[in-house]
Amino acid sequence: MADEQQRRRFPGRERRAEAGAHRKVRSRRARVLRAGALVLAGLVLVGGGAAGYAYWKLNGNIKSVDIDAQLGTGRPVAPNDGSFNLLVLGSDSRSGANASLAGGNTGDTARSDTAMVVHVNQNHTLGTVVSIPRDTLVARPACTAPNGTAVPAAASAMYNSAFEVGGAACAVKTTEQLTGMRMNHFVEIDFAGFAGFINAIGGATVTTTVSIHDQDSGLDLKAGTTKLNGDQALAFVRTRHGIGDGSDLGRIELQKQMVKSVMKQVGSVGLFTDPGKLWSVGDTLTKSITTDSALASVSALTGLGEELKGIGTDQLTMVTLPVTTAPSDPNRVVEKRPEAGQLWSALRADQPVPQAIVSAQPVNPADSATPGASPSARS
Repeated sequence: MADEQQRRRFPGRERRAEAGAHRKVRSRRARVLRAGALVLAGLVLVGGGAAGYAYWKLNGNIKSVDIDAQLGTGRPVAPNDGSFNLLVLGSDSRSGANASLAGGNTGDTARSDTAMVVHVNQNHTLGTVVSIPRDTLVARPACTAPNGTAVPAAASAMYNSAFEVGGAACAVKTTEQLTGMRMNHFVEIDFAGFAGFINAIGGATVTTTVSIHDQDSGLDLKAGTTKLNGDQALAFVRTRHGIGDGSDLGRIELQKQMVKSVMKQVGSVGLFTDPGKLWSVGDTLTKSITTDSALASVSALTGLGEELKGIGTDQLTMVTLPVTTAPSDPNRVVEKRPEAGQLWSALRADQPVPQAIVSAQPVNPADSATPGASPSARS
C-alpha cells in the first residue's frame, strides 16, 4: 500500500528504477549532498533515523491543506511522463513567533511574499525554479477561502493577493491558471520557520560585492563573505530597499543566491552523523511548514527528498518570470510577451528554459556595485 502511494505521488519511479539498474551506486555522502536540492532542501532530512516517538512527533508537527478536495477536477492535467511541479510559498504571516521577525502589519491575513514554481524533469535529474514577482498583475480565478467564504474572480490582481484572500488552494489555483501546469504539490514556510531552519543547519554563507543597509528588513551587511544566522538570512531574502534599484526583482535575485547557499550548507554539516542536529533540523522544519495532504508525513517528505537526490546546484536552473511594467500602474508588473508564454510552454513540455530567457535575467544587485547594470545570466 505504501509503495502504491509513493508511485502516485511521484510518477515514473518504476520506469526509472528499471532503466537505472546498472548505474554505479553513489556513496552515502554524495547522495546526501544531492538530496538537498531546491528551496526546501531540508525536507529530506526529517526522514533519516526517525522512528517510534520521533517519527510520531515529527508527523504531528506538519500542517496540511487538502488542495485536491478544495479544487476538484477543473485543473490542468497532471504530467504523465514522470515530471512533476511543486509550488513553494514563503508566507509573511505575523502570527505567533513571526510577529517579532516580520515587522509591519498585515492584520490577521498572510501573503505569499516569496513564490517559486519548481519543475522537476521526468528523469528527476534536472530542476527548474521560476520565481514569480509578488507584484505581478494576474487574472485571479474565483476561489473559496478557508472559512468557506466565496472569493470572486478578479481580472487584474496582484499575484500574492490570491494567498491572502483565499489561502493555499487559491494560490495553487491562480498559479495553475497562470502557468497552465498542474501543481502536484504545495509547500509553505513562514518567517520563523525559515530563520529557525537556517540556525538549525548552522547558518548560511553569502558573498556580496557591495554593503547592504536596509532599515526595513533590518539587514546591515558589509561587502565580502559573511556567514549569516537565521535572523540575518531572513533579512537577506527580504531585503529590497537597501540595494540595487529597490525593486522586487532585485530581492528575488538575493533569494536565488540564498537557495544555493542553503543547498551547499545542508550538504556540509554532517546531519546523518549527528542525531542531535538531525532531530533539531527535522523538528524545526516540520513545525514551520504547511503542505498539501499528500506530502504531510515524514515518509512522504523523505520520498520527495529521494526523488530529488540527483539534483544539485549544477543541475538547477533558476529564473525569474519575464515581466514588464504594467501599463495601468508603474509600481506593478505584468508578464512580458512572448517570453513568459515561451517559458511556461517549455516547462509544460518538460524542456529546458529557452536560452534567451536565461541570458536576459536581472543582475544580482549584491554582485555588482553598478546600479542598473545590464542584465546577465547570473541566477
